[in-house]
Amino acid sequence: MLNDNFLKLPGSYLFAEINKRVKAYEAKHPEMKLIRMGIGDVTLPLPQASIQAMHEAVDELASGATLKGYGPEQGYAFLREAIVEHDYRPIGVELESEDIFVSDGAKSDTANITDLFDQSVKIAVTDPVYPVYVDSNVLAGRGGLYGEDGRWSDIEYLPCNKENGFVPPLPSKDVDIIYLCNPNNPTGTTLTRSELEVIVDQARSEGQLIMYDAAYEVFVREEDVPRSIYEIEGAKECAIEFRSYSKTAGFTGVRCGYTVVPTALTIRSSSGEEVMLNPLWSRRQTTKFNGASYISQRGAAAIYTAEGRAQVKQNIDYYLNNAAIIRKALMQAGVEVFGGVSSPYIWLKTPESYPSSWDYFHYLLEEKQIIGTPGVGFGPQGEGYLRLSAFNSLEATTEAMSRL
Repeated sequence: MLNDNFLKLPGSYLFAEINKRVKAYEAKHPEMKLIRMGIGDVTLPLPQASIQAMHEAVDELASGATLKGYGPEQGYAFLREAIVEHDYRPIGVELESEDIFVSDGAKSDTANITDLFDQSVKIAVTDPVYPVYVDSNVLAGRGGLYGEDGRWSDIEYLPCNKENGFVPPLPSKDVDIIYLCNPNNPTGTTLTRSELEVIVDQARSEGQLIMYDAAYEVFVREEDVPRSIYEIEGAKECAIEFRSYSKTAGFTGVRCGYTVVPTALTIRSSSGEEVMLNPLWSRRQTTKFNGASYISQRGAAAIYTAEGRAQVKQNIDYYLNNAAIIRKALMQAGVEVFGGVSSPYIWLKTPESYPSSWDYFHYLLEEKQIIGTPGVGFGPQGEGYLRLSAFNSLEATTEAMSRL
C-alpha cells in the first residue's frame, strides 16, 4: 500500500513547476535570452581554496596508501572542529564537535529530522515559508487536509507580512515544533536579537522545539541580527540549527552542510521520559545515511583558511551588490521592496493590475524574459509578491533591471 500522504501534496514541487513552465516557453521561443532570477542557485565559481582542496582530496583517492572509504557518518573531525572554531567561537557560542553533524545539505536535514518525532506533534511555520518544511511534515502525516485557501488543517501558520514587519507572531501553546528561517527565505527579511529572544523564551517555557534554518547567515550585515540562534540565551535547550555550504561557498552542486543538535537538548518519550536528542539523531543518521563525501568535506574545510574566508567574503559581497542594484532599481521605479540587505533575496510587491503572483510571473517571463518566483508558491501570505534572486552575474542583473 502506498503512503497516501504523497497523494495529498498539491501539484508538483514549486521549483519543478517553475522549471516546467519555463521549458514550455523556451520550446516556443528558443531565440529569447532568459535571465534566471528565480531559483536560488549560485553562479560564481567555487572559492579557489575549496577547488584546490578537492583536487588534493581526489589525488588522495588515487592511491591505496591515502584512500578514504567509508567515513564517519557524523562527519570528519577536521571539518566538525573547524566549524566549532570558526563558525561559532568568534560569535561567542561554545559548542562541542559532538554537537555537529555533517550532511549533504540543509534541505535534506530539515526534511529528514522529522523522522525523530511522533506523527501527532503539531508544527508551526511562518507564512510565507520555504516549502520543504511543510511538505516533509505532510509526507509524515502531520498536515491534515489541504484547504482551498492553500493551508493544511493541522499546521499552524504564522503570518509574516508588511503589516507586522515580517515578524511572526508567537504560536499557540499547543504547538510542539516551530520552524524559523533567518535571514528569511523567501522574503529576505531578518529577525533581530530581541525578536528571537521572545520566541526562544516561549519555546523554553512551553517545551517547544525550534527548527532554525540559518542557511543564509553568511549574508548578515545588520548588527542586531544574530548569525546563530545559539547567540540567544537558553537556545541550546530548545533549538536545532541547520547550516549549508550551498550559499556560503557555492556548494549547490557539491552538496555539503551540517546540523547542530546540542547535547543539552532533550525530548519527551511517550512515557514522559526526558531523552537526549543528539544520540537519537546520530542513530537516525548512522541508519539511513553514510555521510557526506570526503571530497566535499575537504572542500568545505578549506573555506576556514585565511584564503578561503577572503574568497567567500568576496563572493558574498558580489551577490549582495547585485541585491543592492535590484533594490535600488525597483525602488526608483516605485515598486515596494523588502529584503536584499542581509539576504540575496528581494521580495517585491506585484502591481495591482495582476490578479495573482503567477500572473506577474508569466508577465515577466513572456514580456521581459526574466524568471522570478511567484510568492504564493511559498504560502498564502505570499500572494501578491514575487521573489527575485541576486545569484547571477553583475551583467545579467543590470540587464534585467534595464528590461524592467
